[in-house]
Amino acid sequence: MNLQETLSLNVIQAIKTVFDAELESVEFQATRKEFAGDITVVVFPMLRVVKGNPVQIGEKIGQFLVENVEEVTAFNVVKGFLNIEINDDYYINFFNNIKDQSQYGFATPNSKGKAVMVEYSSPNTNKPLHLGHVRNVILGYSVSEILKASGKKVYKTQIINDRGIHICKSMLAWKRFGNGETPQLSGLKGDKLVGNYYVKFDQEYKAEIQQLISEGQTEEEAKKNAPIILEAQQMLLKWEAGDLEVVALWEKMNSWVYEGFDTTYKSIGVDFDKLYYESQTYLLGKEFVAEGLKTGVFFKKEDGSVWCDLTEDGLDEKIVLRSDGTAVYMTQDIGTAIQRVKDFPDVGGMVYTVGNEQEYHFQVLFLIIKKLGFDWADNLYHLSYGMVDLPSGKMKSREGTVVDADDLVDEMAQTAGEISEELGKLDGYSQEEKQDLYKTIGLGALKYFILKVDPRKRILFDPKESIDFQGNTGPFIQYTYARIQSVLRKAGKVDSSLDLSGLKLHPKEKELLKQLELFPEVINNAASNYSPALIANYTYDLVKAYNSFFQNLPIVIGNEDEVSRAFRIGLSQSVANVIKSAFGLLGINVPERM
Repeated sequence: MNLQETLSLNVIQAIKTVFDAELESVEFQATRKEFAGDITVVVFPMLRVVKGNPVQIGEKIGQFLVENVEEVTAFNVVKGFLNIEINDDYYINFFNNIKDQSQYGFATPNSKGKAVMVEYSSPNTNKPLHLGHVRNVILGYSVSEILKASGKKVYKTQIINDRGIHICKSMLAWKRFGNGETPQLSGLKGDKLVGNYYVKFDQEYKAEIQQLISEGQTEEEAKKNAPIILEAQQMLLKWEAGDLEVVALWEKMNSWVYEGFDTTYKSIGVDFDKLYYESQTYLLGKEFVAEGLKTGVFFKKEDGSVWCDLTEDGLDEKIVLRSDGTAVYMTQDIGTAIQRVKDFPDVGGMVYTVGNEQEYHFQVLFLIIKKLGFDWADNLYHLSYGMVDLPSGKMKSREGTVVDADDLVDEMAQTAGEISEELGKLDGYSQEEKQDLYKTIGLGALKYFILKVDPRKRILFDPKESIDFQGNTGPFIQYTYARIQSVLRKAGKVDSSLDLSGLKLHPKEKELLKQLELFPEVINNAASNYSPALIANYTYDLVKAYNSFFQNLPIVIGNEDEVSRAFRIGLSQSVANVIKSAFGLLGINVPERM
């Protein structure tokens, strides 16, 4: 039982004993720095069950806690806030319990509970991954790791959008203008090569539109009648009909893209347990549309298209099959969700990491799945996130103005190298060691800058600002971890069996221990809220507390008290363990030296 649970039980008992009233829960907060105390009970919510002056109520609860809880040594009341002081022995015992736990804060995996499937990335196979995908994969991967740390079984997945008109655009452009070009011949990654032809299609399409407008058509007519778009639509129909030549071209170009994607994922440091392909799942979706038509979940319009009427649920009518029988995105998403539970029967919920422009889509999807009778529909969650902007402006992939993910990762490593060289931090490193470290710092800076922000907020990403060795940044935290490793190397072997009982804690030591104690709760809150930002900002607070401890107290040199020295070195090790664990949850590596 942790401190808050112990205090909660005793505060509830105090209300019952002293005031003969029933209190359901207790609200805690950190004690403000200007007041004595380690944890604060908020008295105001208790006024619903106990009438009276909040200061007097707080005094009586405080007295009860001093008399009945051995960890409580003193208290003070400021207005409606009861500040409680906890004895040093409690924190020493806490330290002794965690000092040998490299995975402190992580819950034991619940093998009997329902698993969660987290979907992220889910790219189209007509272009390489870009900055928007980077936020997606970093966020989805981190949420997966946080859910695991909270005790859940997690499957990481993606749905690859490998069919549709956008794929046919790249295919048609390659067929017309490619002259047999391949990744091997061009030296380009396969996803970049295919992306170039998507841009080429758009250029040709725009030229044909202008030509038709000059011949007297309206812009809308020209967009519909341009020969190249009509040919792409014809290619899609051939693909759905299984035309051998079209399918062979589709398989060849997609294989180029998958190789390119794999290289990018490896570079970013994310992985998946299972891949799904829209080309395989949309047919299952059509099967369930047919079932839903029989049961009245869907209805057919005069033109043969199939819809779901959600007006009674506050939404509108949603198409699930076009009049020509072809599937829409909703059809495929219905099929994919059902297929996943067939493949993994222990899945009891899913998290979809998709941008906030798709919020309505997921409202509709979850409601339709519920209407189809699947009880796990109540545990579907849209991890909605804001877009990422660069100082230079918005990205458009069809115009070729996207920020390529590979280029971004390379640029981050290069920027990290330039700043590190300026600061003179890497004397004595070999060139290979430097390059590895630049990649670690650059990728850490990118991931931390993105993950420290609430997922729902839009981000203006500035690469240079993210690689700052001061402030709330990845490199600052990585540097602190490396500093602790240097302290531990200087300390050498330390006797960790020394008796710490009776050790009088310095306020800086106590502050660090209080921060460490919060870690399991932070993991649970981050898992409940699907928010890596809670982990990121907790780690920054821990690092600030450690740096204050480091600057104010002698740890290795100048500390002649053997017990105090052993404790401070052990405390440094515990802080390093938590930094490494927390950054692992964010998908960030920490260097042993910097």
